[in-house]
Amino acid sequence: MLTVDFSRFPLAPGDRVLDLGCGAGRHAFECYRRGAQVVALDQNGEEIREVAKWFAAMEEAGEAPAGASATAMEGDALNLPFPDDSFDVVIISEVMEHIPDDKGVLAEMVRVLRPGGRIAVTVPRYGPEKVCWALSDAYHEVEGGHIRIYRGDELLDKVREAGLEPYGTHHAHGLHSPYWWLKCAFGVDNDKALPVQAYHKLLVWDIMKKPLATRLAERALNPVIGKSFVVYATKPHLPAAPAADVADEPAEAAEAAPVPAAKSAGSAKTAKSAKSAKSSAGAAK
Repeated sequence: MLTVDFSRFPLAPGDRVLDLGCGAGRHAFECYRRGAQVVALDQNGEEIREVAKWFAAMEEAGEAPAGASATAMEGDALNLPFPDDSFDVVIISEVMEHIPDDKGVLAEMVRVLRPGGRIAVTVPRYGPEKVCWALSDAYHEVEGGHIRIYRGDELLDKVREAGLEPYGTHHAHGLHSPYWWLKCAFGVDNDKALPVQAYHKLLVWDIMKKPLATRLAERALNPVIGKSFVVYATKPHLPAAPAADVADEPAEAAEAAPVPAAKSAGSAKTAKSAKSAKSSAGAAK
């Protein structure tokens, strides 16, 4: 179950992609299938080991094209172990609502993204998330749980303040909001409640079969109760250095001290992998 829409966020083979806070790896797997050079990073060692196993299984099954690569690693989103301008693409999906220093995370993402690179940020949408918080304290008052609810304009402002230029937004997973409302109403950890079980089966069926009826239903529901809010943005190119003004210099001086050629900015290639066949119906955090 992908939250990022790759028709709005295109990848080219060989793009170097960072999936930051990759979790179970659903976006990393999709990027890998699309031929990217993917780094899936998360602070949860167990999840990273599982993601690494799936990368290996995908390689063995020939699911990734020639030239694609995938690495799973533990890391800190506030102290990324990469040089500046390392990636063409950065994805951070359903992560920022967990992190106290969300501005620090945005700053790190901007640092490792090359000028002209693209970033996708997804967070739980304000309205559906407020319902979850109202129905259940356990939904958010847990270690590592959601610590904030973003309004759309608030997230866009933070993205702009970080130096990025948003170019598109949308909502996703309209079918999943009622599932989480049921979970919160019957108990977040109570998977035996019949309404929760029934709705979960519906979502699994939808993910596996992708029937037209549920695709149309979700398309209609996304603007109204879509579970996730998605922002796409680019990192601007640095302005060109102004040419030295030598018009008033003596010809001898101009010849003696020619203006050096501007150094071109290095562009590091990025990648990200694809969605896991293992994606569960309740994947939206």
